[in-house]
Formats: sequence, C-alpha cells, structure tokens
Amino acid sequence: MTRSKERLAQIEALPEAKIDFSDLPEMDAAFFKAVRLIMPSATTKQAISIRVDDDVLQWFKAQGKGHLSRMNAVLRAYMLANAKERT
Repeated sequence: MTRSKERLAQIEALPEAKIDFSDLPEMDAAFFKAVRLIMPSATTKQAISIRVDDDVLQWFKAQGKGHLSRMNAVLRAYMLANAKERT
C-alpha cells in the first residue's frame, strides 16, 4: 500500500468525534438565504454513483425536475467557494 493510500485509510478510520470541524463555515438559515443557484453551462459530465442521505435526495426531488443538475450546481458552488479561499 502506498503512503497516500495508508494515510487515506487512517483518515477514513478516524471517528467523527475526533474530526475538528471548527474551521468550517456554519451553514445555517442565513447561509441558505444568501446563496444563489447558478446552473452550469453544458460541460463534460461523468456518471458516478454516490450515496446521499434519503432526506437530502427527497428534498432535491421535491424541488421538481432537474434535481440531479441542482445537486451538481450546489456541489460546484461549494467547490468554487472553497477554491477562492485556498488561493
């Protein structure tokens, strides 16, 4: 096993109680009132399989047609917001 795979295995084995979430921004009601949903332009997409909590999936589905595209847009917005903080 490579060092990076060993480290990943260590991280995956870490209990949630030991993870420090203090530097993450709080995603409270004010956060969700301020966010904007921007649908990305047609880009190359890759089919994957992920597990999400049932209530999360049901909430997105309840918003109407295009729930997978909206989930992708939320992930993209999170990625872009975090990319700006790291540069």
